[in-house]
Amino acid sequence: MSEAQTLTETSTARNLTAFQKNILTILSEEPMYGLAIKRELEDYYGEEVNHGRLYPNLDTLVEKGYVEKSELDKRTNQYELTDEGLAVVVDLLQWTLSKFVTDDERGEQIRDLVADNE
Repeated sequence: MSEAQTLTETSTARNLTAFQKNILTILSEEPMYGLAIKRELEDYYGEEVNHGRLYPNLDTLVEKGYVEKSELDKRTNQYELTDEGLAVVVDLLQWTLSKFVTDDERGEQIRDLVADNE
C-alpha cells in the first residue's frame, strides 16, 4: 500500500461522525448484535437511539470495511470490528491523547484511567 493510499484511508476514517466512532469504540470491546450496540449507545447518550439512526450507520461502517457483519440466526446480525476498524479507534485515541496530555499531571490521569480499566 502506498503512503498516499494510507493517508487517504486515514483521512477518510477521521471524517467519520462521532456516532460512528462511538460504534467502533463499543465494538472494540467484543462483537455484538445490533440491539446490544443500541443499548450501549443509549447508556452513553442517556437517551433512546432509534433503529433508523443505528442501522444505516452500521451499514456505512460495514461498507467502509471497519466492521464485519455476520448472521447469528435468521433474525439477528452480529457486528465485529475489523483490523481496519481497530486502527481507526487507535488513531482516534492517539490523536486525542496527543492533545490532552500536555503535562505530567494529565499523563498521570491517563495512567490512572488505564490502571482502573485493567
